[in-house]
Amino acid sequence: MPSFSAWDIVKVPFPYTDRPIRKYRPALVVVGGDLDKSHGLLWLLMITSAENRRWPDDVPISDIEAAGLPIPSVVRCAKIATVDAHSAERLGMLPRGDRAMVQRHLQRRLRHLL
Repeated sequence: MPSFSAWDIVKVPFPYTDRPIRKYRPALVVVGGDLDKSHGLLWLLMITSAENRRWPDDVPISDIEAAGLPIPSVVRCAKIATVDAHSAERLGMLPRGDRAMVQRHLQRRLRHLL
């Protein structure tokens, strides 16, 4: 099984918050590595079409080709999930220039824990 790292973009069965179903969709790995190796889990942020209604914490993906995505997309930083790493398929990487914005959104949301 491949190992995944932060900034990998993967295709996984991402859970919906409002429906008891899962749909295969792209997601951004924010924690992989040791969590992946020791527990077989990934912490992910949802990726969705840039055509969808924007949310305040969305981060546009500047290079969809490097990300392995077929259409303009955004990282939806407000939607995080834990998924079994065995079900993940690597698509690409989040471009370096987009990473700082994702980090800022996560740090702002998690600052009370740090």
